[in-house]
Amino acid sequence: MIVFIKLILAHLLGDFVFQPNRWVKAKEAKKFKAYQLYLHLLVHGLLIMIIMADLSFWPYAVGIISVHGLVDLIKLYAQKASTKRYWFFIDQLAHLLTIGGVVVWIDPGFINLLYPISEKFWLVLTLLVFLSLPASIIIKTIISKWTPVADDEIGSLEKAGQYIGILERWFVLIFIIAGKWEAIGFLVAAKSVFRFGDLKESKDRKLTEYILIGTLVSFGLAILCGWLYDQY
Repeated sequence: MIVFIKLILAHLLGDFVFQPNRWVKAKEAKKFKAYQLYLHLLVHGLLIMIIMADLSFWPYAVGIISVHGLVDLIKLYAQKASTKRYWFFIDQLAHLLTIGGVVVWIDPGFINLLYPISEKFWLVLTLLVFLSLPASIIIKTIISKWTPVADDEIGSLEKAGQYIGILERWFVLIFIIAGKWEAIGFLVAAKSVFRFGDLKESKDRKLTEYILIGTLVSFGLAILCGWLYDQY
């Protein structure tokens, strides 16, 4: 496990802390011709060797930075302005899988730390998935008869309400699992301050009631999922 942690640390330092924004822009502009790409890989390699503090680890370090460079090039050529955020996560996932693969190659027993997965893991995963888009669709269906105005007519960011709802339900479930019920109260209060303060100024009673119903249903579903977890 310590090898995995050290390699993750090296990756975080190399990809975020010690990679200036000007390097990123240079790579996007010149792609494989950018010397910053190779400097970035060199920094990664040095960080791996320094953190691992083991000269015999150099073949694995070379392997990691070679795959890292290939993944970066694929991202640079495949991404577009509209898909950069998606490629960011694909890129990071590929790097994480590379590190995991090296660790499993060094110590096959490492995979036993990832599996077996307990039954409660599958329950939590199922509840998190349910509280994402399925719950959003259920809530939207329940309150659709009271929709007072379209989102684009109230100056809201595209799908912002949906993402806010998903995050708040995930937080509620995590707080319940952790036994931190007081944190749920804080979350409700924080949302009330930001959300209903604007609604009060708008003096739109129907819109306020509509959002209040949606919020209560959202929290209700999350609390129900938390109760199911506790009963399992």
